[in-house]
Amino acid sequence: MHQGLLTCIKDPFSQSLLTGGEDGKVFRITADGTATLMAEVPRKWISVVAGGPQNAVAYASGKTSYVRLNDGTVKEFVEERSVEGLAFAAKGLRIAAARYNGVSLHWVGTSSPAQDLEWKGAHTGVTFSPDGRFLVTMMQENALHGWKLDGKQGENRHMRMTGYPAKVKSLSWSVKGKWLASSGAPAAIVWPFASKDGPMGRAPLELGTRANIMVTDVAFHPAEEVLAIGFIDGMILASACRMKRRRCFVAPARAASPR
Repeated sequence: MHQGLLTCIKDPFSQSLLTGGEDGKVFRITADGTATLMAEVPRKWISVVAGGPQNAVAYASGKTSYVRLNDGTVKEFVEERSVEGLAFAAKGLRIAAARYNGVSLHWVGTSSPAQDLEWKGAHTGVTFSPDGRFLVTMMQENALHGWKLDGKQGENRHMRMTGYPAKVKSLSWSVKGKWLASSGAPAAIVWPFASKDGPMGRAPLELGTRANIMVTDVAFHPAEEVLAIGFIDGMILASACRMKRRRCFVAPARAASPR
């Protein structure tokens, strides 16, 4: 499909994959292996893609992000800095574009100006909570940063989530958005988001601790509050952590060596 594949993600809104490449193309791959060209930006590299509701697809190149709607219409948004991450809100065609010094929020179906959420530093990835009340970014430093979006107009309260020994490269929300799991430590760091203020003033859970073996990937079950944790040495603790009991039950795990 590509002359140089740069990114491939699972579309959270459909049973398909989305890819971007050095050839400026964006493809959707369905479960039967059918690949459909969704968009093309000649002579550009597409290293960031995101899937959205109503079969929408977002992709970015440099300082420009694009959204292709189901009818083929393409919306274009220009940022002041290069786009490092894209995410759709679960409801409504609203996208977040992570960049240096913050995030830009765009309503795709309107011509209203972007809403800027500012925080100094490089933001390399972004995610909405399933209920749309919170927005969280991964940062170039060893931290997450968040905003509470459901306050009064202009009151987007900040949330600093720090203390990681390494960069966070994997995030996963629980099915109802009560928990946000993250990599970047020798355990899965799981932040509570059930209260109106999210994790502000509350400590995270640390699940699946294995001495100094770093967690590199986390994934919640799509229907249960059960977390799978992947480690840098190849071990996966599958269906390991039941959040309701606030304890980590380690099932018999099989270690798969990366070597």
